[in-house]
Amino acid sequence: MMFFGVADSTFILVLIGVVISLIASSKVRSTFHKYSKVASRSGLTGAEAADRILQREGIYDVNIQHVSGDLTDHYNPIKKTLSLSDATYASKSVAAIGVAAHECGHAIQHAKGYAPLKFRSTLAPIASFGSSISWFLILAGLFINNSSSQLLINAGIIAFSLAVLFQLITLPVEFNASSRAMAILERDGMLYGEEVRQSRKVLSAAAWTYVAAAAASILQLLRLILISRRRR
Repeated sequence: MMFFGVADSTFILVLIGVVISLIASSKVRSTFHKYSKVASRSGLTGAEAADRILQREGIYDVNIQHVSGDLTDHYNPIKKTLSLSDATYASKSVAAIGVAAHECGHAIQHAKGYAPLKFRSTLAPIASFGSSISWFLILAGLFINNSSSQLLINAGIIAFSLAVLFQLITLPVEFNASSRAMAILERDGMLYGEEVRQSRKVLSAAAWTYVAAAAASILQLLRLILISRRRR
């Protein structure tokens, strides 16, 4: 079946998405690595900065924990845990403090009922299911040559669209968390002068990975629509 083969002209859209994602991933890793070597004047570790931010924001029910891995930092709104990775938890760098503050930004969003975060949390299981079943439906539609084939393909595209929607709603959530983080770090004096700019570079690079993921998903969706039209 040439719809998903290299000979398919729409495959270029997938390649563009891959290149965009690789560039964004490389940028965030190189930027984080660069500023992970710059020690902050406050002397705070990522975990200490996170604890201070949460305390000052009146958030006392979020548990800060260490998680293994590289740049695996995340906030879990269901368990109310803020997980900081190997390069963040005990590091005193401006990069670590910026990333820790960003995750605190999500905890603050959760505490204040930030609407896009609530919508993303509601959409997450639906988008996950849609993403997992979409390819099965599309492939079934491509291989089954009867009146139901186009219905299956269309259902698969709709299911995949939910995953794309999740990627899009993630953008304002991530940008807002970074904005909150930088405002707090500067306001409370956890970073000084040039350190603020350096930390902002780390968070900006990280934000572009979400933009790249959204762009790749949109390109994949466009490819599926083109394949569907060609099938007709």
